[in-house]
Amino acid sequence: MKLVHIKEIVVSDEHLDQNNHVNNVQYVHWVEEMAKEHWDILKNSTPYSDDFWVLSDHHIQYKKQVFKGEILTLKTYPEKPEGIRQPRKVEFYRGEELVVDSRTLWILMDSQNLKIRRVPEDWLEKI
Repeated sequence: MKLVHIKEIVVSDEHLDQNNHVNNVQYVHWVEEMAKEHWDILKNSTPYSDDFWVLSDHHIQYKKQVFKGEILTLKTYPEKPEGIRQPRKVEFYRGEELVVDSRTLWILMDSQNLKIRRVPEDWLEKI
């Protein structure tokens, strides 16, 4: 399904904090990276290929610590729009176990006039 984007990351030294587990800020970076990667995959299937998303709200829940050498599977997908906001989930799994859960709200910006672009409620169904 095109509306789901998945990738794996092997945790390395650069991802760790002073406690030798994945730094919370690293998860935030991965959330943003996953959203951008997924949009790059999808945008040419939409009428909004020149437009860009800005983050308006971010919620993240850390359930388990993750350490060097472990493999994380990152899974992202958009949810049904909420007015001008487009929710997106990013889930982090170690094997089958959900270790971090994120939900962000994004706003689409018109690249020509830099104003908010409202997308139709059913726009995801057309991708």
